[in-house]
Order: sequence, then structure tokens, then C-alpha cells
Amino acid sequence: MSTEFIMPKLGLTMEEGTILEWLVEDGTEITQGMAVLRIETDKVESDVESPGAGRFHRVGNQGDTYPCGALIGYLLADGEEPPVAQVNAPAAATTPSSSSTTVASSAPATSSVATLPRREGRLFASPNARRVAKELGIDIETVVGSGPEGRITSEDVEEAHKNPNAPRAISGSAPSSTPAITVPPILSSNGNVLATAAARQLADLLGVDLAQVPYDATDGRVTKDGVAAFVRAQLASGLTANKQSPSTEKATVVLAPASQTPTSIKKMSGMRGTIAKRMQSSLQDMAQLTLHMDADLDAIVEDRESRKSSSNANDSSNSLPGFTDYVIAATARALKLHPIVNSQVTAEGIALLPEIHVSMAVALPEGLIVPVIKNTTSLDLASLASETKRLSGAAREGKLGLAELEGGTFSVSTLGMFGVDGFTPVINPPNTAILGVGRLRDDVVVSKKGKVSTVKRMTLSLTWDHRVFDGAPAAEFCKSIVDLLADPSALNK
Repeated sequence: MSTEFIMPKLGLTMEEGTILEWLVEDGTEITQGMAVLRIETDKVESDVESPGAGRFHRVGNQGDTYPCGALIGYLLADGEEPPVAQVNAPAAATTPSSSSTTVASSAPATSSVATLPRREGRLFASPNARRVAKELGIDIETVVGSGPEGRITSEDVEEAHKNPNAPRAISGSAPSSTPAITVPPILSSNGNVLATAAARQLADLLGVDLAQVPYDATDGRVTKDGVAAFVRAQLASGLTANKQSPSTEKATVVLAPASQTPTSIKKMSGMRGTIAKRMQSSLQDMAQLTLHMDADLDAIVEDRESRKSSSNANDSSNSLPGFTDYVIAATARALKLHPIVNSQVTAEGIALLPEIHVSMAVALPEGLIVPVIKNTTSLDLASLASETKRLSGAAREGKLGLAELEGGTFSVSTLGMFGVDGFTPVINPPNTAILGVGRLRDDVVVSKKGKVSTVKRMTLSLTWDHRVFDGAPAAEFCKSIVDLLADPSALNK
């Protein structure tokens, strides 16, 4: 019996996807987990794997956009013919207009030139074709496409490389030697600027309006490198990386009218709007759960007092660790013991990251900023304390560089200074977990023999993405942090 192959829903916010490229030919025998096609959403390009095995029959058209759940193919058994069924129509927004068809048909037809295939203003070429063109040094703007609707394939690029005298297209944009050009942004069918997933993540992190960033002329999208270059240019010119266009800033303030006459209106800043957007997206896209666990810090208090008494007051390089520094050191070493927590969700699956870079939340008047402690496990307690103090100071003075905000694999957020015990921190994408640190307090304990004493305790609150790992691994990871805090000597190893 045939199995329907539908447009998948890769995230809670995904509504439709565009078939960028079929990765298998019609009639191919495929196995479960085999990549069948590549799709594009408003956030990411991703390969779609087959949920089962069988002979694949394509139904959807390459280049068209379909709503989630739409029929785009079948998995057939041996000898089975594809069923006669009503095929879901693609989204109307991606259907080429009659005017664009007329223009294409009226273009001069010769044996040596052709009109460039474009969709929504973007050169109609597969991602693999763009990659091959870059590798071979071919201007993809001059390659004639042989795919559906004139789409440029990797084979077209390779043919153009092998045969320089082959028919070439009339280039309608800047030469490929120009890495980036400033033009009105290229929009997808849903009105979003075309950009790579990495570019969107970095732009969200830094509060950058993608419509202001030049796109890569050879790729047709805004890239991560393009966002980074744009931010560097802003920093060099004395502008803030969080500045957004008036239209973007206005779009973040979508609040209902106040139920009372307000005493004043505080405008939502670009940073505040970015934080709101990221937190909402984080909660929508992840299955977040939080657990709380108490850690005894008597040994930490003793170690810190010992360091304080033995320190040289005249030695400015000797930094006394704060309690959060101890927690960060323990967390980094626990991440080494539990690699699944030091991870990211990608289109290919759960990516276990080899390097540990712990981010720490720093509160500013306009919102939170999260600088990154690079290679956290390589630092002893004194070096870690020096680095956290440096990053905190640079954050408050607005002197953090772009590299100091990138690459975090896990986050630590502290509210203990406000008298908070436990709370529910929200994961900072693309991380899969975050640790909340509460206040240091005195707890009364009663022994089995009835003896009453006090102990220094701190509540740790771990929020994790349940899609990536379950409650038991989360508890084991948090318990590792607690055990490491009970032995301060282990934090210098």
C-alpha cells in the first residue's frame, strides 16, 4: 500500500515550504532516513529525509511552495502504481505571474544567449549549483539552466566550466567578483528577507535589521559573514549594533491599547524588542522544561575565604572568584561529562559540539546581553574570575566586540543578587539548555540523631529542550554540577 509523502512541519511557526531541489530521481528505491529533497522555509534550508522505504514517486514541482501537510510524493511498494489523487496546489504567492511569463517569452532568442530565470527577484538556481559555481569560479549569472522552469543545476555549472563556448545567459546583476552589493532586499514569498539560518541567528542576537544588510551577489541571500561585516562597519562608525530601521522598530511594538490612561509611554528599544522576539521564538520552537536542585556550598565558602586571606592585595592579577564563577566552572566541567547538553538542533539532527563556550547573562538598563567565555574548561578559577569581570565591565561600558558575543554553547543566568532562590530561565537559541543561579542562603538541617545545624545552600534551575534529551539526563547533568561544587579542588583541574 502506498504511503503519502507530505511537506513536513519543521517548526511550530512553519506554515509552508518551497521545494528547492529533488535529491532523488522519480522511481528511485529509497531507504528510511535517506535524504529525498531540499526545502526552504522562512528560516532555514533543510534536507528532508524519508520516513520509510519504497520506490519514490514525485508529485510536487521543484520550485513551487506548498503548505505543511500537502501531498508532494508517494512511497510505493514493489509493483505498485501511484494512486490517482488530487495533488495539492502550490501556494499562490510562488506561482509566476503572467506578466513575468510574457517578459520571458518576448526576450530575444539566439543560439548563444538566454534570459536569466528568476523567481521573486532571485536567480533561480539550486543551492548546490551556487556552491559548485563558487568552487569553479563560474559566474552563475551567465549559466543557462536546464532544470524545471529554467532552474540552474550543478550539472549546468559543470558543463559551463567544461565548455566555455557553450551558450551563456545575459547577466542582469553585478559580476561574481563583487562579493556584496547594496540593493533593495530580496524577499521570499512570505515577505521575509532571504537569508541563511546562521545569518538570521546572528541578526537576532545582535538586533540587526536584515533589510539593511547587503546580500551576497553570488548566493542571492544575506549571509552570516554579511551580517558580521555590517555590524563591524556600524561599530567602526560609532553606531550601535542594535539600531534598527524605523519600520522594524515600529513592528516590534504591537501592543493593545492601554486599559487606562497611561501616565507615560516608554518606547520599546531595539534591544528590548529583539529580546522579546528571541524569547518568544525560543518558547515557541522548543519543548522547554525546568527542574530545580539545591547545592551545598559550605566547601565553596571555605575555599573562597581561604583565597581571600592568602591573596596579595597588591597583586591586581589575582582575581577572587565570585560564587557565580564557581558555578560556571562546575557547569563547564559537567558539560564535558554530558556532551548531549553541549549541543544544537540542526537540520541534520542533534549536533554535539566539541568546544565548550559558556555564556553569562549581564543585565543592562536596556536589557540583557550575553558575552561568551571562550574555552571555559581551559581556565582555572582565578583566570575565569578575571575573564568574567572583564566581560561584565566591557558589556556595561558598551565595549564588547562581535567575537565576544558569538559562539556560546550553554548559558548561565544569575538572579541571586536580588534575593531569588529558584526561577525559570528561558533558553538562548541555538543552545539547548540554560542554568539559573539563585541566592546563597542559610538552610537549617536536622541530622538523623536530631542535631540541628545550618548549611550554605544555593538553588540551581536548569531549563532544557525536551526534544534533545529527557528529564533523567537533565537531572544527571545538574547533579554533576552539584557534586563538583562540593569539591572546589576539582574546579582547577
